[in-house]
Amino acid sequence: MNTELSIAQCQQARLARDARFDGRFFIAVKTTKIFCRPICPATAPKETNVEYFPCAVMALDSGYRPCLRCRPDSAPGSWAWLGASTTFQRAVQLIEQGALQESNLTELSDRLGITDRYLRQLFNTHLGMSPKRYAQYHQLMFAKQLLHNSNLVVADIALASGFNSVRRFNDAFQTILKLTPSQVRKSAKVSSSVIQMQIAFRQPMNWAHMLAFYRLRAVTGVELIDEESYQRTFVHNGAQGWFKVMPANENTLSLELIIDDVSQIKSVISRIRRMLDLDANTALIEEHLSQSSLRSILSPGLRIPGVWDVWEAGVRAILGQQVSVAGAITQLNRLVAALGYSLDDTPCFGDIDNACFFPEPMSVLNSDLMFFKMPQSRKDTLHRFADFIQSNRDTDPEQWLDIKGIGPWTINYAKLRGQSNPDCFLVSDLIVNRVVEKLDPTPTSESVSPWGSYATFHCWNAYS
Repeated sequence: MNTELSIAQCQQARLARDARFDGRFFIAVKTTKIFCRPICPATAPKETNVEYFPCAVMALDSGYRPCLRCRPDSAPGSWAWLGASTTFQRAVQLIEQGALQESNLTELSDRLGITDRYLRQLFNTHLGMSPKRYAQYHQLMFAKQLLHNSNLVVADIALASGFNSVRRFNDAFQTILKLTPSQVRKSAKVSSSVIQMQIAFRQPMNWAHMLAFYRLRAVTGVELIDEESYQRTFVHNGAQGWFKVMPANENTLSLELIIDDVSQIKSVISRIRRMLDLDANTALIEEHLSQSSLRSILSPGLRIPGVWDVWEAGVRAILGQQVSVAGAITQLNRLVAALGYSLDDTPCFGDIDNACFFPEPMSVLNSDLMFFKMPQSRKDTLHRFADFIQSNRDTDPEQWLDIKGIGPWTINYAKLRGQSNPDCFLVSDLIVNRVVEKLDPTPTSESVSPWGSYATFHCWNAYS
């Protein structure tokens, strides 16, 4: 078993049905050829009949089928690759987000800065399978979630999961999962036209802090935050949509989703998971940060409340330069009121009044921005930024340094909230500075790495 957990730890966790280990390993039962999560309510099998896997796809590849009771497809993201190379972790993340649905292996390798031969070698070393096989397993597990949790027809689920035909989807589903789509669909009880899913995470999670952070920075018409839920509109790869998330139980959130292009469902849900930082192991992060002087201000369960993309994060950062949060949001709302575009004939988007989408770069470029009450130099910066993003939408924020008016703070803020980069300690931020100067010894980027972003949020939280 290639995982950071020992056999003894896995045994103890499964017998205790310990939710803290959910998603960190899976239990395969040799006699039934079924694999489960550590929290499965089924009678615990004998240890001699069990083998352990660090991820669900490895259990699938060994010929096991997923349990219909505990549903391994719904487990939180695995942390089995903590010791693996950064390139491999990045490749896994991109494939899970649908990279091989949108491009081929050579294009993915180019994006990672390696050869496709080396990429195949990495997957063979860490998983014992090819990237394409890993991608297919992930597509099928996602399809199983949709069969359980949505009323989408099988043809739409096949498309949403990255299959080009229903026949290929049915064949792969039955061959690999040892189930037919109709067998899974029989256990589903979904009546709403909205796609509904349960998305898992690992405790601790301070949902109240996340909502409070979003509420203070909410964009009218794009976002709505009430006492329990967060919702917003979005545009992703040309698809328009809306989602709402709120707690379902101790370890899951309830997701409601409307989208006008089902082929984008998988990558949208991956974006939502990134935005809400649902795959963070906050217990591990806080254990690391507690070894520094930050231990006196740590608040359990803080995560990174992200925004939809780096374009939005960059706009927020530029409008937030040298002004208060309230002042920045006032300007942001002026921007959306003037340039945000309406939903046209899109169906009702939840409870958001006068819903609209966040402005696109071209809208900013075509405007004189006279509705802003701020220095002309900042308007010029926003124009230059929009011009750059229009042609370079997916570039890393580090490449923004050549844009006049954009400095390290703006770039790090965009990486922090637009990419959910885990290691952005905003030491130049005024509030962070006020907090750390009172701590002894003074925390540094090196002392809090690789979790500098969480250190930033703990500092902001301690000041508020």
